[in-house]
Parts: sequence; structure tokens; C-alpha cells
Amino acid sequence: MEELLRRGLNTSVVKAFGGSAGGCISQGQSYETDRGLVFVKINSKPEAKMMFDGEAASLEAIQQTYTLRVPKPITVLDMAGGGALFVMEHLKMSHLHRYAAQLGEEIANLHLHNQKLGERLKSNMSTVGKGCAQDALQPVEKFGFHTTTCCGYIPQRNDWQSDWATFFTHQRLQTQMDLIEKDYGDRKARELWAALQLKIPEMFKDMEIVPALLHGDLWGGNVAEDDTGPIVFDPASFYGHSEFELAIAGMFGGFGSSFFSAYHNKIPKAQGFEQRQKLYQLFNYLNHWNHFGTQYRGSSLNLMRKLLQ
Repeated sequence: MEELLRRGLNTSVVKAFGGSAGGCISQGQSYETDRGLVFVKINSKPEAKMMFDGEAASLEAIQQTYTLRVPKPITVLDMAGGGALFVMEHLKMSHLHRYAAQLGEEIANLHLHNQKLGERLKSNMSTVGKGCAQDALQPVEKFGFHTTTCCGYIPQRNDWQSDWATFFTHQRLQTQMDLIEKDYGDRKARELWAALQLKIPEMFKDMEIVPALLHGDLWGGNVAEDDTGPIVFDPASFYGHSEFELAIAGMFGGFGSSFFSAYHNKIPKAQGFEQRQKLYQLFNYLNHWNHFGTQYRGSSLNLMRKLLQ
């Protein structure tokens, strides 16, 4: 692996330091190189390159908004025996604590960025002499993303869609339900899902949802801080409803009330917020069921029943 890094980074120095790290999906290791410190994620699965390409594209998209600090992606390298390496900037990180409120504000800024681009474009078009001005980034008017991303190791369909409820139902929930049907053939899940699909459009009635760039997997294990402020990593980005981001953030801890207060000072809760949070949490419970097994079945089915009440 060191030789692959030498060639891929055009460096003569590749020296591991610190302990190796890893989550449920990939392993990680920090290295000293001629170009500075880097962090390398390693995954031996055949689909690793697709997964890392999506993560790199997500980091780049977040970086381009200048709202939130993320590790700078450097390159994705194929391993000879299968799998891939993802090389990114090394950041010395600790658990989120002092900067939770700042992170809430910055996540809100990320979510508002695309909306503000659209407002700026309209303003320029109505101002004499500015109609042809081009921003570095143009506003996105649909829901989706320009490439496949993975939440965990499950690929997410990001085909562009003009209607959020349709996108979320078919490209997020249905994808998860198809995997559950394939692996478990769960009759009760099938029955509940058949009924719930009919109710989902009601939860978005009369709502105007502007596509927001999302981190996509904002749980406590994917946020941190250093001496200068908060950091997020391991994104699975797409343009979606800003409320989707908060569901997993509220499920497994790690953020605290100051994060949510700071966020909602910028983006207040809309009517029906709590019910939609249950719907968005359902995606995460189904995703955990598909990753980790039937220990998440009960939570998934109970949430579906609550949504049908």
C-alpha cells in the first residue's frame, strides 16, 4: 500500500504515524509525506472506488460553499487486488464540545447556501448591467446529486427530481425497502410500507422546499472540532430537504441542545416538523436494518406504525 501511495502522490516519503482508525465500513491510517500529512481510508470491497468517489465529490461540494470546514480531498487510488484508497488532508480532531453551537450555525449556513445563490441570481437579473454576471456556483433547482453517493456502504440513487416527496419516497425509502424485501422478505414491513407510501405526500402539502446541499450522514461520529472550530467528515451529500439532515443528528446523540438552538435560530421549524422528523428517522432506521441486521427491525416497524396513526 505504501508503494501505491508513493506513486499516486508522487512522493518519496510515506511514513505511517499514530494508531490506525476505522469504523464499520473502512479502515484509516495517517501518513507523513513530501506534501504534508495525509489521512488515508482503505476499503477492500469491489465497490470501494464508487463509494470513495462519492465521498470526495461530497467534500468538494461542501468546500465550494465556504460555509463549513471539511478535510480537503486529494485523490482516490485503485488497489491492485481490488478495493481502493481515499487520500485526504489530515486534520487533528477531537470530540465536538466547545463548538457545538457554531456547528449548528454553520450547518444552517450550508443549508441556506443554495437558496441564497438563487436569490442573488434573481437580484442580479433585475439589476441593470448585472444580468449576465456569473457566480462561481449556480443555484441548483432540483433534488439529487451529480454522482452516486453511499450512506454507509449502500449506494444512493441521486437522479435529479423536481419534487422532493417523490425523490425521497422512491430514491431513499423505496431503495431501503427493496433491500429489506430482498434479504428478509418481511411481510409486516411490506404491509406497513404499502400503506405509508400513500400518506407521505400529505406531509409535504403546501410546502415550498428549496433544494439544500446536505452533508447527508450527520451523526455524532462524523463531526469533530480542533482549536479553531468545528469539522465534519464522511459525507454522503445530495441536494434535499434541510430537515432531513437533523433526523440522524437527533437519534444517536453527540450534538447537544446548543447545536439545535443555533441551527433553528437561522432556520426555524416549519409546521409539521416533528412528524417529518419521524419520516426522516425511518430512513435511518431502515438503513441501519440493512447494514446491521434485524436488531433495527422493531424500531423501523414501530416508527412506520406511528407515522400511520
